Amino acid sequence: MLDRDNADIVKQLNRLLAFELTSIDQYTAHSRTYEDMGLNKLYERINHEVDDERGHADLLIRRILFLGGQPAMNQREAHSIATDVPTMLANDLQLEYNNAATLREVIQFCEKVGDFVSRDMLIGILRDTEQDHAYWLRQQLELIERLGLPNYLQAQL
Repeated sequence: MLDRDNADIVKQLNRLLAFELTSIDQYTAHSRTYEDMGLNKLYERINHEVDDERGHADLLIRRILFLGGQPAMNQREAHSIATDVPTMLANDLQLEYNNAATLREVIQFCEKVGDFVSRDMLIGILRDTEQDHAYWLRQQLELIERLGLPNYLQAQL
């Protein structure tokens, strides 16, 4: 039986799992669109992000199971799948920002209830989210602004 403290932590971890599963879905759709467009560099990078998000989801699932909970594999955030490069990048960046905000909330919750193992795991995921994923996406949008879309797209072939 799941005790009250663990049930609250599991609920919070499942909130984060929904973001990771949404990211996997959205990044998969976008990476395949890039591949179809012949934008191989974008395809490779975003396909790699799918693997990163899958790793984050795996960590959350394992922690939820350890705490005696059940991973909510059917929950998702709203998908923002697009068909043009700037919008795909912007939608992915917004998803990362939303995920980071939720991560910060859940990290604070874990500190409040004294679950420092979950907190430390989430800090690592937050680091990936902000310093790798969001940073790279923001950088791409800035490159489009500086170079212009045609030059940016040519560089992604």
